[in-house]
Amino acid sequence: MKFMRWAAAAAVILAAVGGAEAKDWSKVRIGTEGAYPPFNNLTSDGQLVGFDIDIAKALCDEMGVECEFITQDWDGIIPALQAGKFDAIIASMSITDERKEKVDFTNKYYNTPPAIAVPKDSDLKGVTAEDLAGIALGAQSSTTHSNYAEAKFPDADLRLYPTPDEYKLDLESGRIDAAIDDVVVLSEWIDSSDGACCRILGTLTPDPVINGEGAGIAIRKGETDLQEMFNAAIKAIRENGTYKQINDKYFEFDVYGG
Repeated sequence: MKFMRWAAAAAVILAAVGGAEAKDWSKVRIGTEGAYPPFNNLTSDGQLVGFDIDIAKALCDEMGVECEFITQDWDGIIPALQAGKFDAIIASMSITDERKEKVDFTNKYYNTPPAIAVPKDSDLKGVTAEDLAGIALGAQSSTTHSNYAEAKFPDADLRLYPTPDEYKLDLESGRIDAAIDDVVVLSEWIDSSDGACCRILGTLTPDPVINGEGAGIAIRKGETDLQEMFNAAIKAIRENGTYKQINDKYFEFDVYGG
């Protein structure tokens, strides 16, 4: 029944935007990274897990469509979407003006601030540009966090990594002095090791231009029907309690943010 409602809604949307040929959205291919816990990650037996994955499944269920997940390295995830490898990106991608030039976005489905992590015995006192001047600062490349570090900490020695796993190893081994990422990602990592290695030095004030409007679902330009289907489904799971059930599985606060 849900699929019939969504099929009719998609047809109406397409007619409104100029009568473009309708696509069959009975199956939606979702691209994700699989290397960004607790939002998306691959288990040792190759299963995708995490907040992004559970939210994606809930949205597909709400829309009455079949989900197919495809993992993709972060650096190539937007080009892969544009090339048709998958239909949407659900991978904690921040909605920014720069990315809007390449893809369309749904409304946000969560919003959390960046933070700085340091070794447990670090002498660093704060997270200002002065505090971090001259230090080796790790970040995942092609992210809002690396862009933030470049803009806000110009005197730091910024070192870029393909995934968070690499900067975590270097922070643990003392090859870098600090790392920047989402506060939830850093906290999850530190908590999983009982704080043996590192600690959160402090959270950062998001920059609306750099950090954007929160994490959204990226869609190919012009695919308004799929975008609207996802937007309606995000609204529905927020209202019917499904979002809260998933949220509470991972977090002790409302990750949706302000």
